Amino acid sequence: MKDYYKINEISKLYGIGVDSLRYYERLGILKPRRDTNGYRLYDLKDMYKLTVIRDLRKLDFSMSQIKEFLDGQCTDNTLTLLCREQALLDEQMAEIIRRKRLIEKRIASLKRAQQVRAGEIILKKLPERHCVRIEQYITRDEEMDFVIRKLHKKYEDKVQDLGTQTVGAFFSVPDMKRGIANRYESVFFVMEENGEESDFVLPSGTYAALCYRGGYAQNGDRVRELYEYLEREERTAEGSPFEIYRIDNRDTIREEEFLTEIQILLR
Repeated sequence: MKDYYKINEISKLYGIGVDSLRYYERLGILKPRRDTNGYRLYDLKDMYKLTVIRDLRKLDFSMSQIKEFLDGQCTDNTLTLLCREQALLDEQMAEIIRRKRLIEKRIASLKRAQQVRAGEIILKKLPERHCVRIEQYITRDEEMDFVIRKLHKKYEDKVQDLGTQTVGAFFSVPDMKRGIANRYESVFFVMEENGEESDFVLPSGTYAALCYRGGYAQNGDRVRELYEYLEREERTAEGSPFEIYRIDNRDTIREEEFLTEIQILLR
């Protein structure tokens, strides 16, 4: 076994770029000697440090933290570092579990959505739903995507994964009364936990609901179907109609696969 290795050998062995090795040297973490031609030579002590650097960088330790540890390495410091590593791993495991649950929930939601019978009007009892929203007049699908992103930006600490977030929008009722479809007055997110920050609530109660597949230009006709149903059944709407996007452009580029649910709260 050799006592010294050149920079290219170390780079290949550890999968660390040559520029990174030079950076570690500038920080004073590595101190390779030079041969007669000025080439860097790394010894076994440098290799041990590189192992520590690689392991700690995987846990997102900064280079200054790593240097501080290596400069003052002793049993107590190693124990402190190991405890910090353990805490970080616990946090990462908790985040992985949280993410896994979100994905499982989204898979189940998409599978249910694929089985929905579009065009069927049903009455459903729903619990109180806490929401956050942004009020903005929207006339185009492209504007909707932008407003959703704005709302996500505002509540990024609460809504970490837009792909699994329940998104909805309230129709512009004045436009709808004039026969103009696909216009909206606000966009909202339904929060996962009712205890989370919210700025309005979808009340608990009985809702008339209708799901449709395809593009949003048809939503005016679908809302009219709902109101005609309520008139036939002698039921009265309590609130304004809104949409919930069960399958949208977060899930597919095929418009015919979109699934949207219109809901109206009843008295």
